[in-house]
Amino acid sequence: MAITKEEIIAKIEVVGTWNVQVAIDMIIKEDGVEIGRSRTRKVFQPYTSSKDSDNKWTHTDRDISSEATEVQAVANAVWTDTVKANYKSFVEAQG
Repeated sequence: MAITKEEIIAKIEVVGTWNVQVAIDMIIKEDGVEIGRSRTRKVFQPYTSSKDSDNKWTHTDRDISSEATEVQAVANAVWTDTVKANYKSFVEAQG
């Protein structure tokens, strides 16, 4: 009786203008037969942003280098310079 665990990307979608959402399925198999499945999600934006005590914003590029190549390809296609500028403006207007 061999139990295996497999992680697959079930879906990559762009939500709104800049959110890249990734659905990841974890599949548990016993002797090659699926006996369980669960789904998790990750959401990525082009930057991590923070405001310091002087109300100055810092926007750091989101590091997606450890994500699957498919996720990187979608994010790099979606996050154009215009989208990044709009994201910065949106974040700063919120806070």
